[in-house]
Amino acid sequence: MAKKTPLFDEHKALGATIVEFGGWDMPVQYSAVIEEHTATREHAGLFDTSHMGELFVSGGDSRAFLQSLLTNDIGGLSPGCAVYAVLTNEKGGCVDDLWVYMLDDNKYMLCVNASRTDADFEWIAARAGGDVAVENRSGEYGMVALQGPAAIAVFDEIASAPAPRRFCFNRQDVAGVETLVSRTGYTGEDGVELYCPAAETPALWRALLEAGTPRGLKPTGLGARDTLRLEACYSLYGHEINEDTTPVEAGIGFAVAREKNFPGCEFIYRQMDEGTDRKIAAFELTSRGVPRENYGVAHCGEEVGVVTSGCFSPTLRKGIGLAMLNSNYAVPGTDVEIIIRGRAYAARIVKRPFIKFRGEK
Repeated sequence: MAKKTPLFDEHKALGATIVEFGGWDMPVQYSAVIEEHTATREHAGLFDTSHMGELFVSGGDSRAFLQSLLTNDIGGLSPGCAVYAVLTNEKGGCVDDLWVYMLDDNKYMLCVNASRTDADFEWIAARAGGDVAVENRSGEYGMVALQGPAAIAVFDEIASAPAPRRFCFNRQDVAGVETLVSRTGYTGEDGVELYCPAAETPALWRALLEAGTPRGLKPTGLGARDTLRLEACYSLYGHEINEDTTPVEAGIGFAVAREKNFPGCEFIYRQMDEGTDRKIAAFELTSRGVPRENYGVAHCGEEVGVVTSGCFSPTLRKGIGLAMLNSNYAVPGTDVEIIIRGRAYAARIVKRPFIKFRGEK
């Protein structure tokens, strides 16, 4: 049976279409995907992200321990800062991609993908030693994301302090709810992600809706979340990212720091220096059609890859997607074909992203 987020009743009251996603009952849309997508690009969108997992790592050896597991460098983090990183296996594959929050000296929170929460916890806990404690406290928290050009103005109306700088976080009272406020997101727009006690999530959600509706804010479901992240070319676990794909191949090599030892680092560094046989590339259809996951990609009739994510872009008004391709064809400007129900549709490899980040740098 799927789990229900703390906001399940709020979604039902708003008439949302509910689907199971990552083991959770989640809203796929409230009105229409294009309407919610456009509202986020032009005004603001409010997302339920309570399905994400929260793992805590603490103790005197916690910094060194996480340094030994994660691709990115957390050595320079200070309390109030966050960094994106990847948890890798010994072959260099991605166990998960996640955010690391340094809460205090020797205390960290990891925000992990919903479908990977239990696997991540087991992976990390099995490797912990010395003065390291690992806790899965996902059930204690709710989480909402406020994204879009008007997001910070909406937030300011009900917050007790200014929003933090990008990739930073603070703790404050937001509409009477004790909240960890993170200047991060998954849409290509500016905004904040808000962590709070699970039982208080509905009060926070309603306060944000009340403050944001006059500014054009709309509650936004998984459908628009996917089209927004695709326009920004953000890779998603289970699509571009998995245990058989390295960060370099998955298009998240920027989250790999040099001169570090972590599982699979030798293979990953070799790929960074010598290149890969395959990698994620962005494409746009130059003919009518909508690409979807697992559609084939061809060049002059020869199969050269597979679509990992695809959609009709509400902003660009055309079909776009990400594909895992033979690296020889993952070059911007290369003409390819997307095989949709047995028919070839003309497409072109383009530079990532389709939509550049438009918030605070």
